[in-house]
Amino acid sequence: MGIVMDEDALTEFLAREFPQTADDFVIEEVSEMAIRVRMPVAERHLRPGGTVSGPSMFALADVSVYLAVLAMIGPKALAVTTNCSIDFMRKPAAGVDMICACRLLKLGRVLAVGECLLYSVGVQAPVARASMTYSVPPER
Repeated sequence: MGIVMDEDALTEFLAREFPQTADDFVIEEVSEMAIRVRMPVAERHLRPGGTVSGPSMFALADVSVYLAVLAMIGPKALAVTTNCSIDFMRKPAAGVDMICACRLLKLGRVLAVGECLLYSVGVQAPVARASMTYSVPPER
């Protein structure tokens, strides 16, 4: 199959298509059917108690699967999430960036299924696990 978009191409795509959130995510590594994305944690990502909020962790997982799909199929802005399941397993470390290690389990003509493990930087155990399904737009 092969990688169609690398780290630089994905970063440019985010800046062009999603300028409002492009700075929230840093693409660290792209490989065949996998991606590693960092979310620099800022005050806006925290919930009371100083830990990273669930919606922020969802955003990291969602963007990571989206980018993993685009890395393999190219810049299809209209690929959309159709299903998500997320398990919050541990409290994220306060004030520490988060990493999403994502791999695509299936990349079909119509659907893509991805699995994510989310980590606080410097902590070995994952804080959350997400499974996501994306709808891939048909070729026209």
